[in-house]
Amino acid sequence: MASESDLTGPGSPRWGFVGAGKMASALVRGMIRAGAAPASRIATFDPVGLAAEELGALGVSVLASNVELARSCRVLVLAVKPQATPAVLGELRPAITADHLVISIVAGVPLATLASGLGPEPRLARVMPNTPALVGEGAAGFCLAANARPEDEAIVARCLNAVGRAYRIPESQLDAVTGLSGSGPAFVYLMIEALSDGGVRSGLPRDIATVLAAQTVLGAARMVLETGLHPGVLKDQVTSPGGTTIAGLHAMERGGVRAALMDAVDAATRRSAELAGIAARNASI
Repeated sequence: MASESDLTGPGSPRWGFVGAGKMASALVRGMIRAGAAPASRIATFDPVGLAAEELGALGVSVLASNVELARSCRVLVLAVKPQATPAVLGELRPAITADHLVISIVAGVPLATLASGLGPEPRLARVMPNTPALVGEGAAGFCLAANARPEDEAIVARCLNAVGRAYRIPESQLDAVTGLSGSGPAFVYLMIEALSDGGVRSGLPRDIATVLAAQTVLGAARMVLETGLHPGVLKDQVTSPGGTTIAGLHAMERGGVRAALMDAVDAATRRSAELAGIAARNASI
């Protein structure tokens, strides 16, 4: 198992981010903030120069091509759009060796597709992170290919756990992680916006209503994580007979909020599986 100094010290593996979009930026900024990797050990390439320049301002090296990135970095994080993945894999393949660990955060692209595009040599990991990693509150699942080494799990886990919580799971469950925690922040933002709207409708100023809504969601989430109690138990603790909370909960049940949230996760999960099928078909062309 790799030690902490192996992962963060002067001889630590250099991280190369293939793509510098929002998710890559969230991970890079989170890793630097948490000390999982210094900026001097991170490099990136993105054909959209402005995206890479924003990371360059943090001290990250901005390289001229994906091939140069692969030749300079032992750990590569694939952070491109699903439709761009086949072309990027083809570009990287000549520069990839057995010394590389390739970590994909591309939604819906399975390990088999990555192996088909990159060849048998590199060790592969597939990750589904989410954007709250930027503030150290990410939620992620990851899986490893059969040829991964024990230290590969340590590298992936340390990176993700430094910016939140991560769990190793079978690849078959990653679509569900995509639907829940990958897409979930958008669902929660919608909830916060709706709660704020409710506060405004009841007479609160917009700025105060939004902060109260966000802080309420944050506090409730921490109660679940820190007490270890089932959400239903915590709900019952603030629901008095004939009180205000049960009146509000009744309105939510009547509006189908519970079913709507379940349907949202299910729809996102199914879309992730659809994207995996598209990626597999594109890879075979």
